[in-house]
Amino acid sequence: MTPRWPSVLWVVRHGQSAGNVARDAAHAAGDLRIALDHRDVDVPLSALGEEQSRVLGEWFAADEEEGRPEIMLASPYIRAIQTAEIFRAAGGCEPDEKICVDERLREKEFGILDGLTRLGIAAAHPEQAEFRSALGKFYHRPPGGESWCDVILRLRSLLDTVSLHYGGRRVMIVAHQVVVLCLRTIIENLGEREILAIDKQGDVANCAITEYRFDPGVGRDGNLVLSRYNVTAPMAGEVPVTREPDAMVAARG
Repeated sequence: MTPRWPSVLWVVRHGQSAGNVARDAAHAAGDLRIALDHRDVDVPLSALGEEQSRVLGEWFAADEEEGRPEIMLASPYIRAIQTAEIFRAAGGCEPDEKICVDERLREKEFGILDGLTRLGIAAAHPEQAEFRSALGKFYHRPPGGESWCDVILRLRSLLDTVSLHYGGRRVMIVAHQVVVLCLRTIIENLGEREILAIDKQGDVANCAITEYRFDPGVGRDGNLVLSRYNVTAPMAGEVPVTREPDAMVAARG
């Protein structure tokens, strides 16, 4: 009988993006808006992000014991697709492995807050800053955007697809920080306080893996069990680990 879940599920945050760099510059300068010439979906990897993706692919290529992904799923955002492509080119999976782009893995949408720094939100939309403070980041939905609950809803559908089509396979998802955390919420059946406590411990590193393994002894039909969280490939010194929030995560705590 085919297991309900993949034998291994890796969830990876994309490599450092140009948006991460621009966000740091905006905060350092006290700017109201992050200086980017792209839509969020089109923001590419930085040169460092490309190197992080390559190192991750080489790490998987060298680990014959653990096995490489058989299925590659990615957010439609350019930085996630580039991470998956560079990972594949570096030997992280078979060279002919198709990268399946799924819009349900997209970054959390920020609506009218898109591209604003914290100072920018306070200046342009002070009422939204108040709403977020009152509701909390888990439930706050800016106009035109999403709450964490909205992201969780679409990811429940994504996991149904993974369960239906990829039982017993080794699957890798390449997406975004909030997606990583929301997938943890679903798979581990976490509540608001639990996942926000994990989030408060620190940002998910660029190209970090969160790994689940199928355990047939858990529950009635077996389940995914967390094996590793927020683990990065050995960078050998010349490729630093970065943990900046995404540029468009304007209301990040």
